[in-house]
Amino acid sequence: MESTTTLLLIFSVFTLLSFPTSTDADYLAHICPNTTTFTPNSTFQSNLNRLLSTLSSNANRSTGFYNASVQTPNNDVYGLFLCRGDVVGTDSCETCVATATAEAPQRCPVEKQMVIWYDYCMLRYSNESFFSRADDRPYLSMWNTQNATSITDQNRFNEVLAATVTEVAAQTSNSSHKFATKETNVSGSITLYGFGQCTQDLSSGVCNWCLLGAATQIPRTSAGGRILKPSCNLRFEVYPFYSSAPPPPASNREGPKGKSKTPTSTIVAVVVAISVSVLLFVVGYCCITRRARKKYNYAAADELSGEYDITTVESLQFDFATIQETTSNFSDKLGEGGFGQVYKSSPSVYEGSITELYPR
Repeated sequence: MESTTTLLLIFSVFTLLSFPTSTDADYLAHICPNTTTFTPNSTFQSNLNRLLSTLSSNANRSTGFYNASVQTPNNDVYGLFLCRGDVVGTDSCETCVATATAEAPQRCPVEKQMVIWYDYCMLRYSNESFFSRADDRPYLSMWNTQNATSITDQNRFNEVLAATVTEVAAQTSNSSHKFATKETNVSGSITLYGFGQCTQDLSSGVCNWCLLGAATQIPRTSAGGRILKPSCNLRFEVYPFYSSAPPPPASNREGPKGKSKTPTSTIVAVVVAISVSVLLFVVGYCCITRRARKKYNYAAADELSGEYDITTVESLQFDFATIQETTSNFSDKLGEGGFGQVYKSSPSVYEGSITELYPR
């Protein structure tokens, strides 16, 4: 009996370990202009390699965010990574950053400026400082192929969507880690899941501005969508796509000492039952998320095959006065360059703006 139980436990453990999970870095897109390039084997490339190595070695930080720079005369390079808020402190964050720092120079071999997005992280670097600054462009728009009208009333969905993303923007900007999620019931069994995140070097006001700007660009006819920007990202779906907060640690109180009277057979039965339950849960969860991701990725692939055109998708319309009020009448605006609108996040102002990477 004991040998059979041991075999069952070993089988369960190895099955769980070998089952494909979503810790791999799922590539979404990258953008890098060829207007500013460097010569291979130059000082700039050496500095870039040092920067990427520094970023990769800091992927295990508890904040899931890190920025750094390598500065030498005329060869400065600045970079940062941002892990998705719900995977901070996990292998998914470290794997994603490691993948991004390795793939970035392959996808953009001689470009000085680039931003690359994965499902679990974002990496950006440039020859100009962009720290503590919210850049309006480049951005990437993606949407779910499922239409909102196929699951609920369109007007009701739009009302809930507008309220949800506005609340997500407010909660994110006031969060110390600049990350927030929100779940709102639409109707019956339909729940809307919202997600917002900013780079952690932004002030609350600038983070809110960035997310509300993204909110004006999300598709309102789809059951899901996301806007990815260098300084923030916003997403909504009608299925859970982010992990819930981990439960609090179990109490460490000790009971009366003495020999346990629980029968061994009972312990074995409980362990086996738990193992099987966990296995079934993992299998079911992976199947559901994989199916949802497949549907979403097809939409992204269709969009990326064009010129990142979002004109064919209606966007959620916010009252301009609302955004104007939340940003104090855009009091932090520095100007508007080729990269788009530039907002400061601290007294340390960076006047430069990099070339616009996203076609208007």
